[in-house]
Amino acid sequence: MAREVRVMARERELMKIPFGPVHPAVKEPVKLTLFVDGEEVVDASIELGYVHRGIEALAETRNLIQVLHLVERVCGICSHAHPLCFIQAIENIGGVEPPERALYIRSLVAELERIQSHLMWLGVMGYQVGLVTLFMYALRVREEILNLLEEFTGNRIIKEINTIGGVRRDLGERLIAKMKRTARELRRSLKLLAEAVYDKTLESRMEGVGILERSDAVELCAVGPVARASGVDFDVRRDDPYAAYGQLRGRFTVVVRRGGDALDRTEVRILEVLESLELVEAILDELPPGEVKVGKPLLRLAREIPAGEDVSRVEAPRGELLYYVKTDGKEFLHRLRIRTPTLANLPALRVMLRGSELADVPVILSSIDPCIACAERVTLVDARRGVCESVSLGELGRGGR
Repeated sequence: MAREVRVMARERELMKIPFGPVHPAVKEPVKLTLFVDGEEVVDASIELGYVHRGIEALAETRNLIQVLHLVERVCGICSHAHPLCFIQAIENIGGVEPPERALYIRSLVAELERIQSHLMWLGVMGYQVGLVTLFMYALRVREEILNLLEEFTGNRIIKEINTIGGVRRDLGERLIAKMKRTARELRRSLKLLAEAVYDKTLESRMEGVGILERSDAVELCAVGPVARASGVDFDVRRDDPYAAYGQLRGRFTVVVRRGGDALDRTEVRILEVLESLELVEAILDELPPGEVKVGKPLLRLAREIPAGEDVSRVEAPRGELLYYVKTDGKEFLHRLRIRTPTLANLPALRVMLRGSELADVPVILSSIDPCIACAERVTLVDARRGVCESVSLGELGRGGR
């Protein structure tokens, strides 16, 4: 019995996930194999596919309405970006034009989702570098956004606001006023969080850590804040506008930094939160009148979608999200292919890890905001001794093996 207790204790230690509990995110966890020489990471390999859920294959056996429900659950944190990307492809294939008010509401929820995602990430990063106060404060501010999402959509995480030809719910004047008031209040809180980025503890822990040069970011097709922190000036919202972003192009600035380290990736996300707040206020001020969805019933709309194919993309919180959709003209999909931002950024992670200190691995991994489950297990291969051992990210963060 004592032996079983010791084994269970070791297993629990290995299964601790320092960047949060198991994420309802992409289809697989990632296994890192680190090749180390002393305390220096010489190279790393990344393995995918451990808990493949088969969402793409499952989608090909469901009708369009069921698929919309399914893709909402690819990622809990990005549960608006995925159905929005899918819906855009379906609407393009079917020639469906949502009302302008619906497009603004889609953009509004997208920005609220971006804010809560970045705030959760900031809290996790604060925990990784030892600023537990930052973790608690960031999550407290995030609660305000989740409360707004819950009041509007009925859910804190899975919003289910999108539908073919528009959105399911409209904004009332009372809620619009509350959102404006909350946005003003959050601006003060977020400025305090922005100042925390320059805290000496945070700076010393992240400055010069996990550097990704611009040339590597371009060559490896990094996306989102990871790419923008390395000097890649690209954002789908500005460069290939969707929803209402074409009308809002002048109301936000794409945040770009040049250093490419963990500190720059943190700064990009913090400033993006402030830009998203600007967008939320702009959307609420400019929200056009009218209907929020087309007049046809959803079932009829789904039946009228012809055979065709389309590639859709949106700027999810973690970066460019791609959907390839091919319909069969009979309410079903012939093919669905999803490229999530994390999958695009994993090749860049390998470059960031090379030459880093072993204790910096958790910070580097967290700095890309990975949407993966069970990334806790890390295998170390000592390049000099040829010894393999598994440790937790928590142990790495404490500088031990």
